[in-house]
Amino acid sequence: MNRTSFLIDGFNLYHSIIDVQRDSFVCTKWLDIYSLCNSFLYWIGNNATLEEIYYFSAFAYHRSTPGVIERHMTYKRCLESKGIKAVMGRFKPKQIKCSKYDSRLKSCPNCYGIISSHEEKETDVAIAAKLLELFSKNSCDTIVLVTGDTDLAPAIRVANDLFTDKSIRFIFPYKRRNNELAKLAQSMTIKPSLYNKFQLPDPFTMPDGTLVNKPITW
Repeated sequence: MNRTSFLIDGFNLYHSIIDVQRDSFVCTKWLDIYSLCNSFLYWIGNNATLEEIYYFSAFAYHRSTPGVIERHMTYKRCLESKGIKAVMGRFKPKQIKCSKYDSRLKSCPNCYGIISSHEEKETDVAIAAKLLELFSKNSCDTIVLVTGDTDLAPAIRVANDLFTDKSIRFIFPYKRRNNELAKLAQSMTIKPSLYNKFQLPDPFTMPDGTLVNKPITW
């Protein structure tokens, strides 16, 4: 038996879903991550069984878009009801230089050279830490990382050196294939059609019988 756990980079996957929407005009944000992961067990082989799924993300409290937090919270509850373990990080404010700012003329049509932005923090570290934790506790035999984030490369190299009896694989979200990561472990890329195939029911039934409707804009 090959006990297999999945570590999902929520925002890497989310931006991939946005790319699918741009390319196919189909919104697949109501993604059934549990069923999607389960569908890849055949690729893992060796009688692979689904052990755990961890979903790493963060609530974008800085966003002014109406309902963005409520929609994300609703989606998170649905994932958790299917046994997925959510690990939430945070966004940190940062100052970035405006690419349109002319330093010679000291001018920009939109700003004064500096733009306030936010970046997701802790997710890379949290995924790397969970990877090493699961292997060190012998909680699984194979870990599948659903991400295309190069920042995880050092952790993968360490895990490969320390846990030679374990296996790591990558499933790259659509348009998120990373050649550096592909050199470190077996990999494949999610096809756009799979996003559409594996959607949560609408409405979704919670364990207590409560019905949760898919957000109208999704």
